[in-house]
Amino acid sequence: MTGLLGAPAAEHLGHPPDPDPGVGMYGRLMALLDRAGADYRVIDHAPEGRTDLASELRGHRLEMAAKCMVLRVRGKDGGGHHVLAVVPGHRRVDLRRVRKLYGGSDATLGDREEAERLTGCVSGCVIPFSFDERLPVVVDANLLVHEEIYFNAARLDRSLALRTVHYISLSAPRIAAIAK
Repeated sequence: MTGLLGAPAAEHLGHPPDPDPGVGMYGRLMALLDRAGADYRVIDHAPEGRTDLASELRGHRLEMAAKCMVLRVRGKDGGGHHVLAVVPGHRRVDLRRVRKLYGGSDATLGDREEAERLTGCVSGCVIPFSFDERLPVVVDANLLVHEEIYFNAARLDRSLALRTVHYISLSAPRIAAIAK
């Protein structure tokens, strides 16, 4: 497999040792996948947070990438909550659909600091899983038509190719048409 400019992207079956194993979101994610016996591949590549460029480095079609964004949905009563929206890499989140889905009066992209706190990931490598009960996951059904999905593994320099059936069973997302 090669990345941009012909540079090789390293691919592993199972996960290679992390410089800081078991600590942080990468460690939590890998522990979850390993405990469940999930079928995945680790792909090391140059650091990249943009979905289109990371997809090129990983060597797959953009529509197979899980683009993840934390949204804030304001309630009609003035309150609100956050949602982790996951859409195919070539699509955008339809904020109107997310607002309607959650019965809100407004939906906006979440504040970067709050998103990083809720996900445990820096911007550009948010994973399509939530380990915070205050952050439900909603995924666009069009992402789930592929045998595998790809995403940065809570690191800008490492990604996963995960079988979609394992993603669905482990993340238990709400599935809805949220992309445009």
